[in-house]
Amino acid sequence: MIEIKGITKRYGKHLYALKGINASLKERVTTVIGRNGAGKTTLVRILSTQLLPTSGTATIEGYDIIKDTKKVRNLISSIPQESQLIGILSPLEQMQLYLMAKGFSAQQAKAESKEALDQLELYDFRNAPSDTLSGGMKRKVFVAMALAAKSPVIFLDEPTTGLDPLSRIEVWSAIKRLTSKIILTTHYMEEAQELSNEVVVIDQGNIMTHGTIQHLLSTFNGKMRAEKLDGEEYDIKIANVAIKYIEKDKVDEFISKGYDIKRINLDDIFLSKGVMLES
Repeated sequence: MIEIKGITKRYGKHLYALKGINASLKERVTTVIGRNGAGKTTLVRILSTQLLPTSGTATIEGYDIIKDTKKVRNLISSIPQESQLIGILSPLEQMQLYLMAKGFSAQQAKAESKEALDQLELYDFRNAPSDTLSGGMKRKVFVAMALAAKSPVIFLDEPTTGLDPLSRIEVWSAIKRLTSKIILTTHYMEEAQELSNEVVVIDQGNIMTHGTIQHLLSTFNGKMRAEKLDGEEYDIKIANVAIKYIEKDKVDEFISKGYDIKRINLDDIFLSKGVMLES
């Protein structure tokens, strides 16, 4: 359980990255979604005790991130977006160093590292120089670190940004093996739908909506999305693309008007909130 209580982050006098965030994150996998600059990474850095908020606080498993920083850090593992492997070190060596820094003995760190690498199908590459690995394999090494650490709470900040589709699926598979509470940030809709139980949508430092995927999609029950370039009927218009939400019995009518018909998915949650994200 993570309770976020009025977290604000201000840079200078007027630039707010977060504007009084409040939320209870109860599900096993929570995905924080937003455009670049929406405040996702700032929130994760604050929750993982890497950055102090301007005001407000949060608790993780009952421990305050500001007053109980050391206890919180013992509970969490954090894999920042900008994390890079040391090219000359092997995955096994990197993982051992990481676990020993978290308090594991050398023997325990080696055993846990080997087990995690094996689970994520990286064992055959355990002694290879990291700079010979693909982008997807490098990100999987970081997921293996989180798996080996056995932390109750894991923060993964945009773990698949810049990866090709195959590498992204490999990382998804690795994340699914984790059993900890996971806070994941992304701006990919399909990633959120694939991995998460709960979604928080952030835009311009505010939470736009928050809930389980099932709950959020239920607001569109019985509807389909109709799209047409320069369409005259629309609920939302993005550039010159008209988007209209219609009942299923209206599908044939809108097809006859030249509209493309699509099933409702997470994209529509963001469109309806005025948040335009990648898909």
